Amino acid sequence: MSFQWWNTVSNLFLLTNTVLAFFILFSERKRATSKWAWIMTLFFLPFVGFLLYLLFGLPHNKRKGKHATAYSNPEIRDLSKGQLAEIDQGSFEFPSVVAEEWQALIRLNAKSKMAPLTHNNRLRIYTDGKRKFDALIKDIEKAENHIHLEYYLLKNDEIGNRLLDLLIEKASHGLEVLVLYDDLGSKSLPNNFFKEFFRSGGKAAASLPSRLPFTNPRLNYRNHRKIAIIDGKMGYIGGFNIGDEYLGRNGQFGYWRDTHLRIEGTAVHFLQHQFLTDWNQATQEHPVFYDERYFPSAETIEGAAMQIVASGPDEPVDQIKNGFLKMIAQARKSVYIQTPYLVPDLAILDVIRTASLSGVDVRIMIPSKADHLFIHSASLSYAKNLLDAGAKIYAYGNGFLHAKTVVVDGMIFSVGSANMDIRSFSLNFEANAFIYDAESAEEMIRIFFSDVTLSQEITSEYFENLSLFKRFKLQIARLLAPIL
Repeated sequence: MSFQWWNTVSNLFLLTNTVLAFFILFSERKRATSKWAWIMTLFFLPFVGFLLYLLFGLPHNKRKGKHATAYSNPEIRDLSKGQLAEIDQGSFEFPSVVAEEWQALIRLNAKSKMAPLTHNNRLRIYTDGKRKFDALIKDIEKAENHIHLEYYLLKNDEIGNRLLDLLIEKASHGLEVLVLYDDLGSKSLPNNFFKEFFRSGGKAAASLPSRLPFTNPRLNYRNHRKIAIIDGKMGYIGGFNIGDEYLGRNGQFGYWRDTHLRIEGTAVHFLQHQFLTDWNQATQEHPVFYDERYFPSAETIEGAAMQIVASGPDEPVDQIKNGFLKMIAQARKSVYIQTPYLVPDLAILDVIRTASLSGVDVRIMIPSKADHLFIHSASLSYAKNLLDAGAKIYAYGNGFLHAKTVVVDGMIFSVGSANMDIRSFSLNFEANAFIYDAESAEEMIRIFFSDVTLSQEITSEYFENLSLFKRFKLQIARLLAPIL
């Protein structure tokens, strides 16, 4: 009897796995590498693989929240359409020689997502957590109208509480203070973390909430953005989350090396637009609507040209990935990449290899320390591929490298929340700035080569000296990388 019961259950799981495999293969909009990785997982781990797919593999639900379309900025919508039409007609006046040279990338970003080019922007680049948080807190202290924060990870620690106390103070003085955080990324927050903040008049919302793992089968899709807007005049975008570890207070990683931008200018309006859209999709209790105070007139200055580009699994194309592809494909002299996770899809891998084989100076920096051992092994596997194509690979040794940057030809660069990996390209909601400014790009290059002095170059000898077990580990990690 027990054997019959087990036989019935086994056949049921076999049938379920087969049906699910056909569904993955023919119905879902996944990359081929991701499809086959899931099918192999189902084949080798029938029961466990099925549960993993329910938790992490189901396609994203593209339905918008009840108030998701309530927010709309007619000025941004009209600017986007008008600028794209001028570019298509050849009548658009590019603000600089650099922007004109990279007009194909500008058009791509503007067409694939509402991301028109702005050019009156002041930039400040932060690579140190203390300096970044000091600047952010100083701007918040000076805020007069509103404070909007959107972070993947917010912690109940010293910097998290210091920031919260300041937000409570500003909210109690009548400012609009909105905090949007990813529910899974900020899962360590206690239930009463926002108690006094709510009492003071502040509002907070969890993005993609799931209180119990099995109540949301789409845990794999996360809001990974890290942006802040103060009074619609100052904006921040980059890789720093909010927690003590980003100030180098984590004993495991030590110094935290990241990159974040502080922006003043019209580009802040597009950070604002993204935040308000995300806020309305996250909460039905406190929707926001178009208000001129969110978009004050920016000072007319000669500054950096840039586009704010967002991407996510709710969009038909991977906008940030496409921007990276175009940047690297158009490179003539150099491509310098920093990323904590080097797990590219085939398209990104091929364009980097092609650039290197074509004589472009390709240099890629990854951490020497691993916060995810399996993903770090996958990163090393892909690094070997690129090393074989002539790229130079560095392992950053002065703490943990979390920066997400791409610098091309000393003229343009991108900074944001998107890693050079499949998760950022297809599964996470990300936001990056694409900057067309030689002066700022040169500063990014100086930063890169300063980091090189703190890094160890990974050569072919490193991989030749790996044990058989470590080589096997790298290959298994590479095989499963598309579903990590």
